[in-house]
Formats: sequence, C-alpha cells, structure tokens
Amino acid sequence: MTDKIVVGVDLGGTIVRAGAFDAQGTMLAARETPIEAARGPEAGLRKMQGLIEQVSAESKAKSLVGIGIGASGPVDPIRGTINNPFTLPTWEDVRVVDWMIKAFDVPITLENDADVAALGEYWKGAGQSVQRLYAITLGTGIGTALILDGEIYRGVDGSHPDGGHHLIDPLGPPCYCGLHGCWESLASGTAIAREARQRLKDFPESSLWLNSGGDESRIDAQMVTDAARQGDPLATSVMGKISHYFGLGLANIVLLFTPDMIVLGGSVMKSVDLFLPAIKNTVQEIDVMVPASRILIVPAKLGNLAGMYGAAYTVIKKWNAGVMN
Repeated sequence: MTDKIVVGVDLGGTIVRAGAFDAQGTMLAARETPIEAARGPEAGLRKMQGLIEQVSAESKAKSLVGIGIGASGPVDPIRGTINNPFTLPTWEDVRVVDWMIKAFDVPITLENDADVAALGEYWKGAGQSVQRLYAITLGTGIGTALILDGEIYRGVDGSHPDGGHHLIDPLGPPCYCGLHGCWESLASGTAIAREARQRLKDFPESSLWLNSGGDESRIDAQMVTDAARQGDPLATSVMGKISHYFGLGLANIVLLFTPDMIVLGGSVMKSVDLFLPAIKNTVQEIDVMVPASRILIVPAKLGNLAGMYGAAYTVIKKWNAGVMN
C-alpha cells in the first residue's frame, strides 16, 4: 500500500480528469467525467471534488499530500482563480484553489492546462530530458507552452504566453480573444468543424451529409478527420486548408523559439498524419533562417493523460524537495 499520494486534475472545456500518483510518478488510479460547465462553476467544482475523492480512495493510499490542477485558461496561479467564460461557460473569477483547500486541507497548485500538458510530456512522455520543449495541444482550441530546463516559461506577472492566439490572417474569422484570424480560429478542432459546416452545401455527395444525418450542427472535427482519411472530397479539402494554417503557425513557433523539440498533442492530433505534409513543407521552407531541420517534431506520448501527469508533477516537485510533508 502506498502511504501518500498526490492528485493531478486536468480541467478542460468538455472533460475533467483526475489521477492519483505516488512520489515516483506512478499513476495508481484515474477517472474522468463531463464537466458540463454551463451548469455553473459550483456544480463543476463538486464534480472535481468527487473525482479527487474517488481516485484517492481507489489508490488505497493512507493520505493525500497535495493536489495539482491544470485548467483551460485564462487562469491566475497566484490568486488561484479561473476566469474562462470562453471555453468554460459561466466560469468567471472562480476561486478553485480556495474551494479545494476547504475540501481537502492540502496544498494546491493551479496552472494553465497547456502548461501542465507540456510538463507531463517533459516529465514522463516524449520530451524527457529535453532542455527546450515547446508543446502544442490541438483540440477544441490550440494550447501552447514552453518548458525551459524543466520549468514553465512565464511572462510578465507570471502570465501564460498564449501562442494559440498569435495572429496569422487579419482578414480571417473572428475569435473570442478579440482578433480576427488568430491561429486557434484558423487551425483548431473548432475551425475544422466550422469550415466543413460552411462548405457542406457545395459538396452534395460528401459522406458528411450521411454521417451527420443531414444536420450540419452535428459535424465535429473527429467526423471530418475520419472522412478525410476515407478520401471524402469535402473533408480532404477542409483538412488541406486547416493543415496549411497549422503549418504557418508552426513556422512562426519554430522561427521565434527554435526549441530542441516540438511535441504535438491533443484530441485532433490523433490524426497527426493528416498534418504531416504541411509540417514537412514548413520545416523545409524555413530551414534557411534557423536550423529548423534539427528540431524534433514528434507526437505526444501520453495522450489525454498528459495534463494529469503534469498537474501532479507541479506538486510532486515540491513534495520531493521537502517543501511539503
């Protein structure tokens, strides 16, 4: 029996996951549930609390020494708040750390979900022992994070730099961030679905008509990537356009940071093969100005577990350093 554990929580716009870990980073138990953010933050926090209690019990540990939380941003790690009505509707100035301290009376860390996913890959995934790791999480949105020597790179006031919203095309579609044509608005899972819905009427023979039951609102990124792999003309065209924009954004990341490794994760990156031609073209085109060809671009290894690993790591580092007893 493990005496002590930490719990890593990964709070996304759709799913919340929790995993129990020992001091060496072995996952002992894990659970997930829909967050149903629109029901309000209190309902969501109770779900999180229930998951933490469940995995703690399933780990059979004697005590819980800390909880790490990675949440879809914006988050404020210093104040311990989530202020994200964009991908977590109704979640404005939610004091998640205070809630969890009251519930469990243990130290709590809070970070952006992209940061903890990157930490997870650095610690136990594809980026182990890499000095400069840039992680891109492509799902409903685009999350990015830079890990330098095992530490999250932070901006002014400890803020999280958000590469997912850097500008690609000022004439592009609007985004909740306030820009038109940012990377997320052009190359995310949401962008894939939007592009397919808008062009469906021009492709009456597309399998997406049948797969969606004729209801455009049912088309999601997974449906489009599946259809593209089967050669559907609409889906193939959509993925070609999205991959082009993804490649442009990746080029900017390479030129700005020239990391040792770029790790590609997130639900949409389960279809990473559809993006590889654009990625390869990007690397070839910019190898003149920076040593782009020497940068390793690899799929994430931990999949949807990365956020839990990384969130747990923020606590385990303090635990192993003797900061917590």
